[in-house]
Amino acid sequence: MPFVTSHDGTRLAYEEAGSGTPIVFVHEFAGDLRSWEPQMRHFSRSHRCVAFSSRGYPPSDVPEAADRYGQDIARLDVVAVMDALGIERAHVVGHSMGAYTALHVGLRHSERCLSVAALGCGWGSNPAERDAAAEACRDIAALFHEKPIQEAAEAYAHFPMRLTFKAKDPRGFAEFVSMLAEHSGHGSAMTMLNLQMTRPTLWDLQDELRSFVPPLLVIVGDEDAPCLEGSFFLKRAVPTAGLTVIARAGHTITTEEPAAVNAALAELFAASESGSWMVFKGQR
Repeated sequence: MPFVTSHDGTRLAYEEAGSGTPIVFVHEFAGDLRSWEPQMRHFSRSHRCVAFSSRGYPPSDVPEAADRYGQDIARLDVVAVMDALGIERAHVVGHSMGAYTALHVGLRHSERCLSVAALGCGWGSNPAERDAAAEACRDIAALFHEKPIQEAAEAYAHFPMRLTFKAKDPRGFAEFVSMLAEHSGHGSAMTMLNLQMTRPTLWDLQDELRSFVPPLLVIVGDEDAPCLEGSFFLKRAVPTAGLTVIARAGHTITTEEPAAVNAALAELFAASESGSWMVFKGQR
């Protein structure tokens, strides 16, 4: 598997398929580059698709030190992948943890973004739930630190916001759990404590989001309760935002409902590339 080297020497594993306008996929906490396989297969027919595993997620490097993880570091890793692969501008698509990172790329490096998609975004952002979310982060980090990775993966995969996936697609859900059990317990714990728990909330970013430049598509499953309010917040706060709500879908939507996700992304990509994302019917 090929690797790129980020700004601090951390190696990031990636896969690439297709040719054309680039798309960069940024995965969630419980995922890795394999989480984007349905999107890689679909969009590599018409686009240059790149997916990478974040630091802390083998076969990417798993730094030991806490200060090698964080939201700004995750943002710079996306830019490092683009720079190493000679990608000047791309559609940046993120899921959950990766959605926060994609938003930060859109805020800090708007000139590099043809569009941004934020899937399943918002967990832990609501100010009324912030203390509870921080405590949950500490509990999840302890789970991955203290339990065998197979046991931690099984427990984390069965959080309520993922159970629609299990109910609809037991085979796909089993594959998801199996891949999660191949992660690094240390990398997962460091990511949870130093990225998930400490990153700015969407509400913290409200003023900046009102000046967000790239076309933004927010996608959320209506059974993904922890992310609904944050997704609606993004739609209200970002002037370039569109919102897609997928019925009867939970958090793991890239693999739970790939056809619906791919259709929504395809509309974003086509409209962004043609310059018509913000053009309404009858407006020229």
